[in-house]
Amino acid sequence: MRHADAVNPTDRDGVFEVVQQSVFQLWEVVNNLTRIQPPKQERYCVTIFGSARMTPETPLYEGVRHLASELTAMGCDIVTGGGPGLMQAANEGSVKADPEDRTKLIGIRVSLNFEQETNPFVEQVYLHRTFFSRLHHFVLLSNAFVVVPGGIGTALEALTVWQLLQVPKLYDTPLILVGSMWSDFAAWARHYMVDVEPPMADPADMSIPHCVADCEAAIARLRDAHAQWL
Repeated sequence: MRHADAVNPTDRDGVFEVVQQSVFQLWEVVNNLTRIQPPKQERYCVTIFGSARMTPETPLYEGVRHLASELTAMGCDIVTGGGPGLMQAANEGSVKADPEDRTKLIGIRVSLNFEQETNPFVEQVYLHRTFFSRLHHFVLLSNAFVVVPGGIGTALEALTVWQLLQVPKLYDTPLILVGSMWSDFAAWARHYMVDVEPPMADPADMSIPHCVADCEAAIARLRDAHAQWL
């Protein structure tokens, strides 16, 4: 039986319209499902974003490993991108601090043609085909975000969380930026977005991320946030 609104496969514009409508409807389904609020998690979940290219002999690698160890000792679950570099440092530090395996180590991967190996310390892996669904997954899982130095991918992750807190689509979720790279970036954002006429952002937007000097300062902030969450 032929439907009155059937589209011929040779009708390129008609086929495109059907595909476009279907994608929009799919996103409506996804958005509707996210209205369901999960129950309070058993453990505070901290996502750590950072470079995939940092090697173990660097001070920053050791700093991130220590950061994750301290968070795990508090009873936090650790989420990373599951790859090498500072993601591996975080997962490695967590394993070291949790010999009884009481907390979770989650890696949220994305399908790429490079940096494909999941680091050996991840316990539970999710693989996404798109960055968009992957970023959404990070947001759904996390009670706090720590951003250590990284490249364009790390910047995307940091700015996504920053913007969601600005709108706000996220509430009461610490975003901690570690190191001079990020404090300089925040200063740049203030200079070019706020200290101009007309301003392109609100001064309050610049106070959303907490810029700290090092991993020790991040640990102190997260210790306070974790205590409030309990």
